Amino acid sequence: MARLEPRPAPVELHHPQPLTPYASAASAVDLYGEREPVVWVPDAYGRMVPMPKHLTPPPVLATQPRDLTPLPLLDPIAQRFIGAGIGGGALSAGVGYGIGQIISSAAGFGSGAAMWIAFVILGLRMPARALTTGQNGTTVHIRKAVIKRNHFHG
Repeated sequence: MARLEPRPAPVELHHPQPLTPYASAASAVDLYGEREPVVWVPDAYGRMVPMPKHLTPPPVLATQPRDLTPLPLLDPIAQRFIGAGIGGGALSAGVGYGIGQIISSAAGFGSGAAMWIAFVILGLRMPARALTTGQNGTTVHIRKAVIKRNHFHG
C-alpha cells in the first residue's frame, strides 16, 4: 500500500494590529498655552481618535424638512392653458355658428323675401283696372284659322 502524504497547512491570513490611541512621543515640556486644542472624532472603524481642532471637517448641516403636501393633479398654469383652449374653442364655435346663421338668413332673404318684395312692387306698378278686370289695358285679339282641303289629282 502507498503511504499518504500529509496535507499542506492552510494559508495564514493577515490580522491587522489594533490601532493604539494617540500617544505623543516624549518631548520637551509642552506648555498649556502653546498646545493646539485637540478634539476626538470617530474614525473609519468607529473608534474615537484625537485630531487637532483646525484639521477637523466642518460639521454636517441638517437638511431642511421637505414639503410633503400633495400637489394638484394638473399644474395651475396647465389648467389655465386648458381653460383658455376650451374657452377659445367654444368662442370660435359660437362665432362660426352665428356666421352660418347670418349666411343662411341672407340666402333665405334672397329666395323668399326678395320674391315677395318683387311681387309687391309689380302689384303697385300695375294699373288699377288690370287688377279689377284681369286685363292690362290694351286688348289684342288673335284669330287663327286653319283650313284643310284635300285635292285628288287622279
